[in-house]
Amino acid sequence: MLWYLLKLAVVLPLIAGLAWASLKLARRMEKRFSPTGGERSVRIIETQWLGPGQRIAVLEFRGREILVSASKQGLVRLAELPARSAAED
Repeated sequence: MLWYLLKLAVVLPLIAGLAWASLKLARRMEKRFSPTGGERSVRIIETQWLGPGQRIAVLEFRGREILVSASKQGLVRLAELPARSAAED
């Protein structure tokens, strides 16, 4: 029984450490091998809750700001404009 507990005390932290290290490595490799070089092409600028299961969001994608409505049924594009510059904010 003592031998079993000793093995458990050694092996359990070793397995947890290997799991943590593999997750860290996967995250690093995902950034390195992504087509955009770790940079995302879609950015959420702002969201607003409208009611149960409904919200609107402003997304920035390739120099455009897109207003979308998100509900349980899916996404609907409401409007699209050129992206604002930092000076306009």
